[in-house]
Amino acid sequence: MTDLSALTVDDFAATVGTPYALDVGAAGTLALVLRSATPAAAATTGAPREPFSLLFVGPADPMLPQATYLLTHPELGELPVFLVPVGRDADGARYEAVFA
Repeated sequence: MTDLSALTVDDFAATVGTPYALDVGAAGTLALVLRSATPAAAATTGAPREPFSLLFVGPADPMLPQATYLLTHPELGELPVFLVPVGRDADGARYEAVFA
């Protein structure tokens, strides 16, 4: 499993537009596409890395509750990521992950 504390916004920015497989247990997997990787507006003094957020888009249904999910990406490996649903639009359900 990849160490999330070692990853930066640049690591994720290189994968924008690509799918991540989200493990939903017995129901199988869902594909989430990374829509954006955005640095935080203000850096935290003394932080080991610059804070950033990720925005993913997946199928409109089911809308998953906020929780930690295992995401798998061919380049970044397995990542336990806390996702928060932020809404639905014409593209599907949107989820955000924030890294401080």
